[in-house]
Amino acid sequence: MSLEPLRYDPPLEPRLIVIHEDRDMVVVNKPSGLLSVPGRTPELFDSVLSRVRETHPTAQAVHRLDLGTSGVLVVATRRKAEAVLRQQFQDRLTRKLYLARVRGVMREDSGQVDLPLICDWPNRPRQMVCRTTGKPALTDYLVLERIAESTLVLLRPHTGRSHQLRVHMASLGHPILGDNLYGEADPAERLLLHASQLGLYHPYSGEWITFHAPCDFALHIAPMELWPSEP
Repeated sequence: MSLEPLRYDPPLEPRLIVIHEDRDMVVVNKPSGLLSVPGRTPELFDSVLSRVRETHPTAQAVHRLDLGTSGVLVVATRRKAEAVLRQQFQDRLTRKLYLARVRGVMREDSGQVDLPLICDWPNRPRQMVCRTTGKPALTDYLVLERIAESTLVLLRPHTGRSHQLRVHMASLGHPILGDNLYGEADPAERLLLHASQLGLYHPYSGEWITFHAPCDFALHIAPMELWPSEP
C-alpha cells in the first residue's frame, strides 16, 4: 500500500487558542491540521510546541495529538512540571474524553473495544490489530447522537496507543469521518476526532483539574465531567 506524501498547510489564525495558562503549563485547543510538535524537516517546524515557545522558550511537550485531531493539548513550561506531567501520562493517571463522528449508524448504544495494536511497519504510520504481538489497547464508546448516515460518539481510551481510537472505531465497521488511513473517501474536510476533555493533577499544587475544549463539529454537546456510567 502506498500513502500520499503529507502536504502540510497548518492553520495560521488564531495563532493559539489558550484555554489555561500558569507558570507550569499552557493548555490549548489545538486545531485540526497543526502538528503537536515540530517534524523532522524544516517545512514541518510549525506546531503547537513551536508556537508556545514564542513566549515560553523552555516549553516542552508532554503528550501529543495526531495532526488531524483537534482539542485539549497540554504543554509544560517548566522542567519540574514537565517531569510530573510526563509521568502522569505514562502511568495513565490522566483522564481523556474524545468526540468523534463516525460513518454509519451504530446499533449498540455503548460498548468496549479491546484489541491489541502494533505498527503496520510496511505501511507506517498505519497501525493494525495483532493479537499475538500487539500492545494492549482498550476503548469505551457511548453513542450520543444518530443522524442520517453517521453517529456521534463519546470515546474514552484507557490506553494511549498510536491511532488507537481511529483503528478501534474502524474495527467496528464505523471509521471516523475524514480518516484517510482507516476509512473510505468521504466529503469531510478534516478528521472528525476531537479531544474534548482532559483531566490531570496540577504539577505544582497536586489539585485535580479538568480542561474542556469546544468541538467545532459538535458545538451543541455540553462538556461531560464524568463518564455517564460512573457514579
